[in-house]
Amino acid sequence: MHDIHRIGVIGAGAWGTALAKHLAEKGLRTKLWAYEREVVDSINETRENRLFLPGVMLPPSLAVTNTLAEAVEECDGLLFVVPSHVARTVLQKIAPLLSRSLPLVSATKGVEEDTLKLMTQVMQDVLPSSLHDRLMVLSGPSFATEVSQGQPTALCLAGKDSGLVEAFQTAFMTPSLRIYADSDLIGVQLGGALKNVMALAAGVVDGLGLGHNTRAALITRGLAEMVRLGTAMGADPRTFYGLSGVGDLVLTCTGALSRNHTVGVRLGKGEKLETILGGMHAVAEGVRTARAASGLATRHGVEMPIVREIHAVLFEGKSCRKAVSDLMERVAKPEKGRA
Repeated sequence: MHDIHRIGVIGAGAWGTALAKHLAEKGLRTKLWAYEREVVDSINETRENRLFLPGVMLPPSLAVTNTLAEAVEECDGLLFVVPSHVARTVLQKIAPLLSRSLPLVSATKGVEEDTLKLMTQVMQDVLPSSLHDRLMVLSGPSFATEVSQGQPTALCLAGKDSGLVEAFQTAFMTPSLRIYADSDLIGVQLGGALKNVMALAAGVVDGLGLGHNTRAALITRGLAEMVRLGTAMGADPRTFYGLSGVGDLVLTCTGALSRNHTVGVRLGKGEKLETILGGMHAVAEGVRTARAASGLATRHGVEMPIVREIHAVLFEGKSCRKAVSDLMERVAKPEKGRA
């Protein structure tokens, strides 16, 4: 049995900070790496990450550093929580620091745009082969603010090494955070990434004022698209009916705290994407994932009409109202058919 007492958390956005707070409060020796010097200074001076998680007090036991080597040294595992578009760069800097086969848990929800690779596939590209079987994924319906407040939350932890998954499951779990074990790395990662695209679409629906019926239809058909792509990529379709699929999908498509949903609402109300993103500190992963999801759909020959229409709204200048009407006027299909 693996003993997990010391954790390095790589990435001090809202989610990384909330997870680091949770682990430190549980009693694990936790060191948080932040890219931004101002985040390190803010936490050291005020015990608060004012840039990404304002209003949340962090425990004195949580150490913070601007140096990757400090975050990696003497830990029993790494929790990787950086935005997907910088994941490869950060991993390339971590790779030479790993003198042993350290378990690594990805909590990044996204797909690499250029390669269309999931985060564990990027990790396999960059990290030593001795680590490949020690990669895991943490995902599920979880707003960082609510986790940091100790609100009851359930997540899924997937990995190939069941003993390692069980060890981290035990290390992370508290009365307020329940962890379920899984082995479907592809399905858990796809669910966490694709739900952000669907949240953009749900936001557009809400921004247009189209009502609850429309949003419920969008969520249901969005799930069907996720299952289709996942099946084509070798995932277990049942994964998408769990926490990392429908759980996270419902949360981000309906919750006011979802950045992706908020971006969609503003698009639906007529704002330009550049204006919306220009005023945001945090990353709305769904915008990048929409491009990647469209590429994956093409690569695997899967029809994903919602992804296609959101891609057209984001990158091809299509109006939100026209995108919705095109979805509604598609040729009639059987509900349980392939499209």
